[in-house]
Amino acid sequence: MSSRAIVFSGQGAQAVGMCKDIADAYPECGELFDRADEALGFKISDICFNGPAEELTKSNNCQPAIFVASIACYKALCLKMGGEVPVVGTAGLSLGEWTALHMAGAMSFEDTLKVLEARGRFMQEACDETESGMVSVIGLPAAKLEEICSEAGIYIANYNSEAQTVLSGAKAGIELAEKLAVEAGAKRAIVLNVAGAFHSPLMQTAADRLTDVLKDVEIKKPTIPVIANVTGAPHGEPDEIRETMLKQIVGSVRWLDGIKWFMSHGVDHYTECGPGKVLSGLIKRIDKESSINNIQDIQTLDNAVTGL
Repeated sequence: MSSRAIVFSGQGAQAVGMCKDIADAYPECGELFDRADEALGFKISDICFNGPAEELTKSNNCQPAIFVASIACYKALCLKMGGEVPVVGTAGLSLGEWTALHMAGAMSFEDTLKVLEARGRFMQEACDETESGMVSVIGLPAAKLEEICSEAGIYIANYNSEAQTVLSGAKAGIELAEKLAVEAGAKRAIVLNVAGAFHSPLMQTAADRLTDVLKDVEIKKPTIPVIANVTGAPHGEPDEIRETMLKQIVGSVRWLDGIKWFMSHGVDHYTECGPGKVLSGLIKRIDKESSINNIQDIQTLDNAVTGL
């Protein structure tokens, strides 16, 4: 019998219309969007289902929208299966880690929404403070990229796989790092179309502001292991979770280490819940023997259930 982990999408996976067919087909999933509208005080459902894309892409809309869509996909899976699917643990990329914490019972639906709206807003404002960006590098070892970051004055944002690492920092540093990576033999160095230097110290003002939001949020011990982005290992007690999630805004995402933790605990099947298939692609590069499916609409839901 396979051992399964559930993983949740991060920012950038959004698409206008995401999850609408699931919300229409399952009243319990549609209700999540109604609850989100009420909790946030604006129609996140309309932005999610109808756009426009520029509005959905704004971080303070995008983050809660992907959260609701991802949880709706997971709920649809549980409804289709007649109950919760047994899992070894859960994880998510960046904002998806908040989704994983909610799934594991650490935070309420409404609190997670409000945190993500504030988190997105603060991160966007931090981006506006400094001209910055990110570059994805394929085909260079992390140790070499750490040297390049030191020379360019930037940071590692994501250890995504052995083959792919994302760098983050001021625009001039990103341009230099791109050049140095290519000269060092990288297969590709792609400057990303993002608002700024996520998962770097340039986001410190966002972390500082989120501290005040989180101090009043109830956090419980997760019922299943939730992998922390900044450590690649399971979260601990509630106070540790609070501190770790603030560090996550400015720290490197150790996705590679997190998948290795799952592998060491017998996980051989992953289900990605939420828009896109970015995580499925990353996981396949790390664990080539694993079985992976994603759920983002009725068709992929049916495919996933058939696989189960």
